[in-house]
Amino acid sequence: MLKVGVLGAGHLGKIHLKLLQQSSKYQLVGFYDPSEENAKKVSKEFGYTSYNSIDELIDAVDVVDIVTPTLSHFECAKNAIVKGRHIFIEKPIAKTILEAEAIKTLASQYHVKGQVGHVERFNPAFTAVKDMIDNPMFIETHRLAEFNPRGTDVPVVLDLMIHDIDIILSVVKSKVKNIHASGISVISETPDIANARIEFENGCVANLTSSRISMKNMRKTRFFQKDAYISVDLLEKKAEVVKMKDAPENPGDFDMILQNDEGVKKQIYFDNPQITNNNAILDELETFADAINNDTTPIVTLNNGAEALRIAQWVIDSF
Repeated sequence: MLKVGVLGAGHLGKIHLKLLQQSSKYQLVGFYDPSEENAKKVSKEFGYTSYNSIDELIDAVDVVDIVTPTLSHFECAKNAIVKGRHIFIEKPIAKTILEAEAIKTLASQYHVKGQVGHVERFNPAFTAVKDMIDNPMFIETHRLAEFNPRGTDVPVVLDLMIHDIDIILSVVKSKVKNIHASGISVISETPDIANARIEFENGCVANLTSSRISMKNMRKTRFFQKDAYISVDLLEKKAEVVKMKDAPENPGDFDMILQNDEGVKKQIYFDNPQITNNNAILDELETFADAINNDTTPIVTLNNGAEALRIAQWVIDSF
C-alpha cells in the first residue's frame, strides 16, 4: 500500500481524507493544515494524525494529496516533488501557466508521477458514453451552481468552467484556434457568470456557459457529431444517445424515419447507456495509485491540467 498524506483539511480535504482512509490502495498517514484550530478540530473529530509542518508530512509518505487553495498549489507541489514524492493535485493545477509548466518540468526531472483532480472525467455518466464520442463538431455545456462563498477567490472560469474545458479537450483531437468570451461580476470581485465560444482548428465549436449565482444547479453537456447526438447530465448521472442510420427498405410501423430534400432516408434510434454508480473522487485517487504501482500514465496528467488551465486563462483574457 502507498503511504499518502493530505495537504489541506478544508471542505474537500476532509472528503479526500475520508476516502483515502477507506481505500484499499492507500495507507493514510495523516494531514497538514496551516490553521492550528482547524487541524485540532479535524484530528479530534475524525482521528486523523495532524502533522506540524508540510515538510514533516511529506517526509512520512510516498504520495502527497494537495487539496489546498489554488494560490499555494505550486509551493506544495514543488516541496513534494523535490523530495521524490508523487503528487495528486486538485484543479486548477496552479495559479498561473508558468507555475503549471514548472510543476511539469520538476515532475519530469525528479521522475515522479502527477495527476490533476479533474473529477468529471470519472463521472459515471461521462465514462458511460466517452467511447461513443467520435469527432464531435459542436459541443454545448451548461454548468450552473447556487451561490457558495467557497471558491469565489478565483473567477468562475477557474472554479467551474475548467471542468468542462478539460472534458472537451479530452474528446476533441485538435488544437484550439480562437476563443471569444464574456464574463460578468455580480457578487464577487471576479466574474460570477461566463460564456465562452472555443473554436478548434478542425472546425469543432464548443459553447460553454458557467454561473455560480444561479437559482438551481445544472451540469449538462451535449455533443453533436455525424449521425449522433449525445447528451450527458453530469449532475443527475444520466446519459442519452440519439443515433441515425440508413433507413431499412421496409421500416416498421414504429420506426422513426426522417427524409431530407435529396430523398435520403434515415432511421432515428435511442440508446440509454447503463450507468454504474461510483464515487468519482475515490476512483480518481485509486486510478492514480494504479498508475504509480503499474508505472503507467495517469488518466488526467499534469500536462492535461496545464492545458486546461491555459485554455481557461485564454477565456479569462478574452473578457
